[in-house]
Amino acid sequence: MTNQDQAYQEELEQLKNQDYAYNKVSSSRFLFYVQVWGFVFFLATACYVLWTNRYQGKPDIEIQSSTLYTPQYK
Repeated sequence: MTNQDQAYQEELEQLKNQDYAYNKVSSSRFLFYVQVWGFVFFLATACYVLWTNRYQGKPDIEIQSSTLYTPQYK
């Protein structure tokens, strides 16, 4: 193996260590943080949607007097 081939192999190894696809530790850490932030974003969005669509209380509606428990007829 010549000196040039050895330098090429060393440079290739160095690039593989920096590359996302070849470095399992770096890629798994990255994917873990993506999952954590995705879950936090999903949770915050779900809480916001539940807050905006919350129960506002009992509405005041007019009920016909003939449909009450003790109906009142005219």
